[in-house]
Amino acid sequence: MSVVVLDVVGLTPRALADMPHLRSVAERGFTAGLDTVLPAVTCSVQSTFLTGRMPAEHGIVGNGWYDRDMGEVAFWRQSNALVQGEKVWQTARRTRPDLKVANICWWYAMGADVDITITPRPVYHYDGRKSPDCYTVPAGLRDSLTAELGPFPLFDYWGPKAGIASSRWIVDATRRVLADHDPDLTFVYLPHLDYDLQRHGPNAPQARTAARELDTALAPLLDMLSARGSTVVVLSEYGITEVRRPVDINRALRREGLLNVYTQQGMEYLDPWTSRAFATPDHQMAHVYVADPGDLPRVRELLLKTEGVEQVLDRKDQEREGLDHARAGELVAVASADSWFTYYYWLDDERAPDFARGVEIHRKPGYDPAELFFDPADPLVMARAAMTMAKFKLGIRTAMSVVPTDPSCVRGSHGRLPDHPDDGPVLMCSSPAHARDRFHATEVKEFLLSCLDDAAGS
Repeated sequence: MSVVVLDVVGLTPRALADMPHLRSVAERGFTAGLDTVLPAVTCSVQSTFLTGRMPAEHGIVGNGWYDRDMGEVAFWRQSNALVQGEKVWQTARRTRPDLKVANICWWYAMGADVDITITPRPVYHYDGRKSPDCYTVPAGLRDSLTAELGPFPLFDYWGPKAGIASSRWIVDATRRVLADHDPDLTFVYLPHLDYDLQRHGPNAPQARTAARELDTALAPLLDMLSARGSTVVVLSEYGITEVRRPVDINRALRREGLLNVYTQQGMEYLDPWTSRAFATPDHQMAHVYVADPGDLPRVRELLLKTEGVEQVLDRKDQEREGLDHARAGELVAVASADSWFTYYYWLDDERAPDFARGVEIHRKPGYDPAELFFDPADPLVMARAAMTMAKFKLGIRTAMSVVPTDPSCVRGSHGRLPDHPDDGPVLMCSSPAHARDRFHATEVKEFLLSCLDDAAGS
């Protein structure tokens, strides 16, 4: 028998109410609360699940951070070597060296020592165009999946069009991998709940619709796993909560003369080399990098006076939270419950860089949930988006400038530890063995190893 781990991003007790197929996983097993880590963001939590370590040990202090050696802010990198610590499959292979493992869209997949990999990987053309595609191991799997399912739906995976199509593709790819390769341990990432819960908030009608859509899409996979006798583990990284206030943390630093920019062709770019302090915002968390230790009291005081900032963690505080890694900022800001951090550093939208109005997850020095929206202030935005897509298909180089720079449309966020269990993640399992009321994210690795032992003995 095999073990299949479904990472249903944003899954909470509230969302489960509209997901009967997913709830059925626990009918013979159990459902437990799941205590997450700070920051409660994808890359950090997944790395904790896989290593059993806190961010201070595995080094994934967020979805991105400032690389002091390179002098660059790096978000959404893909190399598995960035995750420090022994992963669950590496531990399992000590006693089962032939363990076959599949990673289907979990993060940091590139270079992982697993048998089967599927991960989004666009084609970055030399002229700046970006085409949807994926990277697979074995390499031929990409060709067979594309022939059967079509190209990986990148523009439905993230951006203003993000929706159920990407999760359906992942479900169908998972079914193909299970049928053709029969892995012993499979990790599957399902992003759909992330989208409308950030767009509209977890209490909006659109959030309930999203839960029902994903539940329907999952039904064929869950039926297949039940027929195969697989142990199914369902977990989530975080819960999304209602927010109303964007906090321009970098603009606050700039107005105090701490953050510097440089200008090219009338556009302003963050200058990390000369800035005394700047932030890499990541939902409700922001690593703040302070070049001169003498500036720490001043920066800390400024942040604490900024509306929407609840806490500012120094190195001692970070140690208490399990976040004191060399990649972390000298300070870490935590937003209040109804707030989240923008990455914006310019003071005039006319001076914003061109990437600000596009989907550009690698060039922006922080996370930008406004990428989930077409600019509501532009009456022609849909027509321009359609024209741009037509040009893409013809191979014409152009920019998709449709994203708003007004962040007030965002209604859901995450990153801080939840204030209430109903807003936190859950863990479900189809087997009653090892049932408990609550798990901590650091305990998921050992739980999965126990599930693997049970599956091997059945």
